[in-house]
Amino acid sequence: MVEAIQVELSQIPGLRFSFSQPIALRVNELISGVKSDLAIKIFGPHLELLKSFADRAAASMQSVRGARDTKVEQVSGMSQLDVVIDREAAARHGISIATVNDAIETAIAGKQATTLIEQERRFAVVVRFPEASRSDIPAINGLLIPAPGGERVPLGSIAKLEMVEAPAQISRENGMRRVVVEANVRGRDLGGFVEDVQAKIGPLVKELPPGYYVEYGGQFENQQRAMRQLAIVVPIALLLIMVLLYMALGSIGRSLLVLLNLPFALVGGVIAVVIFGMPLSVSAAVAFIVLLGIAVQNGVVLIAFFRQLRERGESVSDTVMKGCDVRFRPLLMTALTSFIGHLPMLYATGSGADIQKPLAVVVMGGLITSTLLTLIVLPVLYGWIEGRHVEADA
Repeated sequence: MVEAIQVELSQIPGLRFSFSQPIALRVNELISGVKSDLAIKIFGPHLELLKSFADRAAASMQSVRGARDTKVEQVSGMSQLDVVIDREAAARHGISIATVNDAIETAIAGKQATTLIEQERRFAVVVRFPEASRSDIPAINGLLIPAPGGERVPLGSIAKLEMVEAPAQISRENGMRRVVVEANVRGRDLGGFVEDVQAKIGPLVKELPPGYYVEYGGQFENQQRAMRQLAIVVPIALLLIMVLLYMALGSIGRSLLVLLNLPFALVGGVIAVVIFGMPLSVSAAVAFIVLLGIAVQNGVVLIAFFRQLRERGESVSDTVMKGCDVRFRPLLMTALTSFIGHLPMLYATGSGADIQKPLAVVVMGGLITSTLLTLIVLPVLYGWIEGRHVEADA
């Protein structure tokens, strides 16, 4: 759809495109002040130099695979009348700079001359040039400036007037001027795209003078922040899982045995992501945490029942055989419930599908491998470890 819209709009000259979604656009804007997936923010004191480096960075980024809607923040394009007063010429006539500025302000912007009163209403009467003359340089050049001796001096003889292109806007962040290069990413993961962009514009960044620097923002900034938080949350979650397992099973060995489910569950999630060709997004990373809980739950169901059978005096081999036979249906039903429950998310196409689909793919892929481990590998490992403990006690 985006490509079809772009083909139609590309026939109109002078347009620049940036495709997004309502919620995603606002989230990106709230995070870093830009509305695209990736923003290269170039900071420095001089706007002309910033614009030059931004144009070069945009040209380099366009050649990176997956870059779409690349654009540079519009900072120029506004015409304004620039008046440069010749101080020496004004001094020869005895005219002060303030007098010249007042005359220009009155002619172009206008000044209140008096107030018109109509009963209870008051109206400010403003004096200024007619609208056609306010943009007419010859007319402004003919503006007569009063001198102390009583003569009238044309503005054009003591000042130079010209139309120049001025900045349309000057954006600032953290007290510094900045120009942003924006791009959306399609067909690949955001992290890999940013790595390629950093490698591409690395030589350009090294050319920046002292006082200039580059930062990366947009959705990439949100992803980096989320990954840093996950790097703290995941170890804490694993530690809490280990504590709860020890409280439930009463043995560190059995707790570690249940935790063996986790690598197999993660492998299934990674394989599913590769098969579906999805990038490792924040949604997928959160799905791995969900997957850890489901995988541990299945392991606890089996190992806890093994423990009950052993406490009743069952042998190791009988415990494994009977436990697998009795707990096969609950384990399979638990896995199928989660698996089937995520199917609608897998085929979602409406709003939020870009978040739901990675979550479903990771959880469903991890459920397959973790269930196989729980039903096949985990009983074998339990029998081997528990058998060694029995031999050691004997």
